[in-house]
Amino acid sequence: MGLSPGNPSRRRRAPLLWLVALVAAVALAQYLVRGAPREGGSLPFVMQVEPRPLPALTFVDAEARTTDLSRFRGQVVLLNVWATWCPPCVREMPSLDRLQARLAGEGLQVVALSIDRGAGALPAVRAFYASHALRHLRIYNDPEGAAGFELGAPGVPVTFLLDRQGREIGRLTGPAEWDGAEALALIRRHLARPAP
Repeated sequence: MGLSPGNPSRRRRAPLLWLVALVAAVALAQYLVRGAPREGGSLPFVMQVEPRPLPALTFVDAEARTTDLSRFRGQVVLLNVWATWCPPCVREMPSLDRLQARLAGEGLQVVALSIDRGAGALPAVRAFYASHALRHLRIYNDPEGAAGFELGAPGVPVTFLLDRQGREIGRLTGPAEWDGAEALALIRRHLARPAP
C-alpha cells in the first residue's frame, strides 16, 4: 500500500526530514569553515582564498535615498548585516560604532546594513540608533530584507570584510567585539595594504 500525499504518516515524517536536513547542513557548514583559511586569532573569521565579487546590493540610507556598495570603492569596508530584532546584533552594534569612530580616519568604512523589512523599517532603525546612542555609524536599510540571501549569509549577524575594489576577502558569522584588539589588528592589516 503506497503513501498518498494526504497520508498522515507522510505528514508526520516531513518535519523529521527537515530536521535531519538542517542538522546535515549545519555539520557540513562547520566542516567547511574548519577547513577554510582563518585570520584574526580567536575570532572565527574565515578568509576567501581569492577576493570574491559580491552581487549588486541596493539599499537605502537614513533619508530613504537608494544607494549601493559601489559608493564605498577605494575604502576598506566592514559590511555588517544585522536586524533590530536580533539580540546578538543588538549586543555587537556599540562595538561597530566604536570601531567606526576609531578607524574612520585610517580608511575604514563600517556599513551596518539592517535587514528590517517593510515600510516601518527605516523609522525602527532610526529609533534603534537613537536609543543605543550610535553616533558614528550611518544608517542603512534593506527594506526588502534580501541582502542576507543574496550574500549567502546563514543568518544574522554576519560581517563581510571588503577590499578597496568592493570584493569580499573574508567573513565572520555571528557577533564579535569589533573594537577589541584582535579585530583591530585584523582590520589594520588590510588597511595597510596598498591600493592596486
